[in-house]
Formats: sequence, C-alpha cells, structure tokens
Amino acid sequence: MISVLVVDAQPLHRFGFRVLLESSPDTEVVGEAENGAEAVRRAAELRPDVVLMDLRGPGVDGIEATRRIVAAGGRSRILVLTTSGVDRHAFAVLRAGASGFLHEDTRPEELLAGIRAVAAGDAVISPALTRRLLDTVADQLGDDLCDDLWPPGQADPRLDSLTGREREILVAVGHGLTNGEIARRFTLSESTVKTHVGRVLAKIGARDRIQAVIFAYDLRLTRPVLTRARPGPRRP
Repeated sequence: MISVLVVDAQPLHRFGFRVLLESSPDTEVVGEAENGAEAVRRAAELRPDVVLMDLRGPGVDGIEATRRIVAAGGRSRILVLTTSGVDRHAFAVLRAGASGFLHEDTRPEELLAGIRAVAAGDAVISPALTRRLLDTVADQLGDDLCDDLWPPGQADPRLDSLTGREREILVAVGHGLTNGEIARRFTLSESTVKTHVGRVLAKIGARDRIQAVIFAYDLRLTRPVLTRARPGPRRP
C-alpha cells in the first residue's frame, strides 16, 4: 500500500484526490495539508511514501516545502502538480528535490501511475522531456538569468569517483538521452547502460535520473541550448 499526503490549497481539490486515491487498491491518503508549512509538518509526522504537492498557496510555497521535506532526509518522495506546462517553477521544484511533476489536467490513471512510479524510486518525467523542460526554461529566462541558474562549474569531489565511462554516461543523461539512445551512442547493451546509470546515481548521491540531470547542469557538464530567434534587421 502506497501512503500519500495530499497538499493543495483548495479543499475541493483535496477531496477529489482523496476519492481517486482511495478508489485504488494500492494507494491510501494518510493526511492532507493546505499549505507548504503544514505539508512539512505533516510529512515529518506521517512519513508518507509520496507527497502530492501543489505549488500554490500562501506563506511557504510548494518549492520551499519540497526543499525542506527532502532536506529532512526522510523517505517521502515529492510529485508536483502544476497548473502550467513547462515553466521556471517546474525547474525550480525539480532542483529542490522533487521526483517529477504532472499537469493538473492529467488523466486519473496517469496520476496513479505517476504516484506508483515515484513510490518505486523512479522519476515521472522521461529523460527526453527533462531535456525539453530545461531547454524551454532557458529559452524563457534569457541569457542573464540562465547564467544565474547555471553559474560557471566548480570542481566537485563526486566527479572524481566516476570512471571515464560513467562520466560519459552522466553527460549523456544530462543531454536527456534515453538508455536506448545511450546504448547506441556507445555501442553498449541497454542492460549495461542501466547498470552504469545506477552506479552514477549512487556515486553522485542522486535520488533519481532527474537529480542526475540537475547535477550535470550545475557543474556545466551540459547546459541548456537557447533557441530564441535573433532579431531581424530593422525596417527603414
């Protein structure tokens, strides 16, 4: 049974999530919270497998609540529900330690599948979507803010623990490649790639693939590609 803490500012939304989750044989709602501060307290008290997090709310928002819950070192994993598609808040909450995010308009079966995936230790967002997310954020923020988010890379002792092949795998993960694409690039079997990815995650202390992508970007092993069109010539 997967225990879930539902965090949402709207009582009607919390009720709807409770009805859905309690209708599934493998999920149960162990508590609710209406804001980030309450979510942090309830997560520490209840130790749920998954926190279904709303980014909105007064006071402590979902991003800060996610950061505090993850920093506490408990077992709870965060699945964020967002009202918009790909935006700067989505990246911020992933960087804070969330294991993925879904749009609030997602179908019930997709939400349940996401909760199961997060509870099992997987990332909800696919590698390709992770890459698109980061590139889109960079495109929206612009060069100056992008430099603020990805400052010049610094040495990190965790990199020294990686073999040459493992570092190549980390960079490939940072570029959003799937295991199959990595296997074809380096002429490896997918099972070998999966083993390498697992070792990389363990050595850099990443909870999942998404956190490995964030790690690679933070150290400038890879970086978003800005795709904005350059302004055309001025008209006379």
